[in-house]
Amino acid sequence: MQELLAVLTITVLAVISPGPDFAMVSRNSLLRSRRAGLLTALGIGLGVWVHVAYTLLGVGLVIQQSLRLYAALKIVGALYLIYLGWKMLRAPAADASPTGPGTAELSDLAALRIGFLTNALNPKCTVFIVSLFLQVVQPSTPLAARIGYGAFVSATHVLWFGLVALLFSGGTLKTRLLSAPRWIDRAFGTVLIGFGGLLAGSALRR
Repeated sequence: MQELLAVLTITVLAVISPGPDFAMVSRNSLLRSRRAGLLTALGIGLGVWVHVAYTLLGVGLVIQQSLRLYAALKIVGALYLIYLGWKMLRAPAADASPTGPGTAELSDLAALRIGFLTNALNPKCTVFIVSLFLQVVQPSTPLAARIGYGAFVSATHVLWFGLVALLFSGGTLKTRLLSAPRWIDRAFGTVLIGFGGLLAGSALRR
């Protein structure tokens, strides 16, 4: 019971903390559509299973023990975030507005893929999942229970970021924020590049 409560508490606190996942869901919900935001949230939940899978297979222990491997994962994640941020900064003004004539539609698959890759390549989630399963979950915990914990972590991501998508995709908040759609892309692009820069810097300092 103590283990279960620890997993529940740590998961909720980790998921609601700001990060690249939050930025991508908010941006797609604001500038694309509610559907795009929800599919991005679903992709994030699916991305969680990448971290759960390699941790259950024992690779998480290798990552925890190998500073070079962890640094390499950080670099890959950082480059992806910088790439996404750069694309947002380079997006033309017409493409930034969901109502503009030049708007490029974001397909369901693209929204899902963005969410999946943003989480799967997020070193923050790597640290969270690896630490949760190696330090909180006991070695004697049955595999079925471990998979259940993974399902809870994934579902929590989908639920939380689904709520974020609903918040940013409708109502007065969206109307006010969309008064300057170009600046929204610039703001989220800068945030993602900032996250990527911090990750790359921390990896290179090791």
